[in-house]
Amino acid sequence: MSTDSKPEPDASQGVENLDSNECWRLLRSVSVGRLAVWVDDHPDIFPVNYKVDHGTLVFRTAEGTKLQSATGDTPVAMEADGVDTDTGIAWSVVVKGQAAPVRNPQEVLDTVGLLLFPWQGGTKEHFVRISPDTVTGRRFKVTPPLTWWTPLDDATRSADE
Repeated sequence: MSTDSKPEPDASQGVENLDSNECWRLLRSVSVGRLAVWVDDHPDIFPVNYKVDHGTLVFRTAEGTKLQSATGDTPVAMEADGVDTDTGIAWSVVVKGQAAPVRNPQEVLDTVGLLLFPWQGGTKEHFVRISPDTVTGRRFKVTPPLTWWTPLDDATRSADE
């Protein structure tokens, strides 16, 4: 166990399932995640920067596929992750729920106060809030690359190569 009292997964444990409080703490520790939505007849994934706001996630976007798909009737999923390169401990948190545009004037003002600035240039005037139905997370020790990585020179090549 580490000195900061967080359980540290080992090879015999495999994956540590995280409780809700730890999931939200980890979500607050990063600002970029991947938003999964249903677009027409297929899933799609968009990187977004976000903020945690009172048990929800908020992101900004422009008009387009991401906004239309996220705020439709189909639920969304948002995933964020990280790894501590010193300890080799990785984590992943998934939030599943419904996304809706932020429209109430007071809520818009409160959301602007989150200081949520898009990384990509351009006008991103729409705020979207994901209200979770489920929040799950896992933590695990990353195995050394030599146990799973195969150099390309040693890989089996196709007949066309």
